[in-house]
Amino acid sequence: MDEQFWHRKWEANQIGFHQSEANPLLVAHFDALALPKGSRVFLPLCGKTLDIGWLLSRRHRVCGAELSPLAIEQLFAELDVTPEITGVGPMTRYSAPGIDIFVGDIFALSRDMLGPVDAVYDRAALVALPEEMRRRYATHLMEITARAPQLLISFDYDQSLIDGPPFSVDHTEVQRHYAGSYALALLASPDVEGGLKGKVAAKEDVWLLKA
Repeated sequence: MDEQFWHRKWEANQIGFHQSEANPLLVAHFDALALPKGSRVFLPLCGKTLDIGWLLSRRHRVCGAELSPLAIEQLFAELDVTPEITGVGPMTRYSAPGIDIFVGDIFALSRDMLGPVDAVYDRAALVALPEEMRRRYATHLMEITARAPQLLISFDYDQSLIDGPPFSVDHTEVQRHYAGSYALALLASPDVEGGLKGKVAAKEDVWLLKA
């Protein structure tokens, strides 16, 4: 899997991972982060998720990273906001009051570029990456966010039955990536209604990670 895989998905509008409303698990469990209003929440590989609008409506600030400029153009169009677009190192930053999205390779995003982060909400990043990239991603995420607390949503299913993404990231793997830096709490583990992609039984695990 490479960058062109995701560019082709957005160009062909093959975005079955995009939800038509804020993620119910975010709505149900976000308060576990215990953030004051105005906190800055980072969404890695954010796409044009409606979770951003939900967070903004809760009077939080949002920053994100996304590979596809098309996704971010659509995001701002759907928010009915005109962004200021500037170059920041190898990234392109789309900014408006309360929101900064960095477009490009997330591994090129540094802590200095991103700025201070109060929490991370990872619904679509860890599970989007193949196994050989996930350890690198987890390490990089902790570095650029200074180990900010996380609300992490992952899938757990029999990976031999269907191909990802989203990939299966079971409890053992979450522990392997993060237990050395965080206290981990599994907040919920509901079944995916109808199965993942309608094909395989799966759990959707909601993790709270606090340093």
